[in-house]
Amino acid sequence: MKLTLISSFFLALSFATSAQKTIDKIAAQVGENVILLSEIQGQKIQAAQAGMELTPEMDCAILEELMYQNLLVNQAIIDSIDVSPEMIDAEMEQRLRVIENQIGSRQKMEEFYGKTVAQIKNEFRPIIGDQLRAQEMERQITSEITVTPRDVEAFYKLIPKDSIPLINSQLSFQQIVIYPEIGAAEKERARVRLNGLREEIIEGKPFSTAARINSDDPGSAAQGGEIRASKGMMVKPFEATVFSLKEGEVSQVVETEYGYHIIKLLKRLGDDYTCQHILIVPTFEDQAIEAAAIRLDSCYQLLQEGKISWEQAVEKYSNDEFTKLNRGIITNPTTGDQRWDAENLNQIDQQIYLLTQNMKEGDVSQPNLYTNMQERKQGVRIVRLMTRSKPHKANLLDDYTLIQRAAENEKKRTIINDWVTDKISSTYIRVNSPFLDCDFANPWLKR
Repeated sequence: MKLTLISSFFLALSFATSAQKTIDKIAAQVGENVILLSEIQGQKIQAAQAGMELTPEMDCAILEELMYQNLLVNQAIIDSIDVSPEMIDAEMEQRLRVIENQIGSRQKMEEFYGKTVAQIKNEFRPIIGDQLRAQEMERQITSEITVTPRDVEAFYKLIPKDSIPLINSQLSFQQIVIYPEIGAAEKERARVRLNGLREEIIEGKPFSTAARINSDDPGSAAQGGEIRASKGMMVKPFEATVFSLKEGEVSQVVETEYGYHIIKLLKRLGDDYTCQHILIVPTFEDQAIEAAAIRLDSCYQLLQEGKISWEQAVEKYSNDEFTKLNRGIITNPTTGDQRWDAENLNQIDQQIYLLTQNMKEGDVSQPNLYTNMQERKQGVRIVRLMTRSKPHKANLLDDYTLIQRAAENEKKRTIINDWVTDKISSTYIRVNSPFLDCDFANPWLKR
């Protein structure tokens, strides 16, 4: 059994609100926690919106997953496992941002659900708290699980030959990146520009207009620089400034890791606040990017002539803090692995896909302009195709890490199922019709 965190549960908010008035009833109870029919229907809506086929068995599967989560929450309460308000608020804000990006803005999100952001937070904060407690409880149950090489080999041998998965072509990459240094003059220009904007705003220019025209923050500029957040969501210098302001007050220029800001506090209620900000990111001179390109071209020539090894080149030339100390190896941001599935590469990182689609193992690309989307900064880089495997059936030689992860998951599943069976016997469980005929994986029905 696997704990499913309902990261998109906001999509069923409208349905759940109306359904409780008409068809809602208790589907099951675990300890003191009840599971409503509307929760099951809400998850079915999410499944349908995700393109999944709805089957008659799905109701039973969803109910069992919800009972499992509630069993974890029940035990977490007994074991005094709790999560901090900051963790709950951080998870809440992350989910809100996902929905906000899908719908277009927080204002549109509020209009869609017929609720303010504060109301949505108040309604779902206990739900998210329970989900995080369940997640922590599950982590503690499986925290001591380890698999040895012998376990991995035994697990692989037990897989029927016709069930061994087919592995797509896998690739791994290395990079050398040079980000131009931003000098004192560029930083000062950003400060002067922001101070000028602040003076215009103090004299009466609408903050929202100045933000739409000038802000370098793509996430908030279109909304007039508006951000709604809770304590712990933003970087410390930004948040410290927010909590030092009075409502309606505009800050002095604030420096963060993203650049320079001016901030106007609109409203604060406890740890929740609404503010506007204008971000100016200092940009380097054209000569700086040109100098980086020339330096990296020299590196490329040395590599082509065999006068320097790849490892030596990474150490000497790269200033990318995330890959410099790891031979330049690029981690897949989706899986956290060092290998990338060829079929998904274009969706994950189109820049690498376009650079390497015709490369062979060991080939190195010529220097190219590079935009680091996560850190919003530009540089120059060369990429080396480290490995490219052919599609094949999973085997212990080429796919040990994948099989090891599967063996570990199987061991976790066994431990969790044993834990569930044990806890069911000592916990009050009630399942109501029409779920009494469900073929559950665990003995929820005490016949």
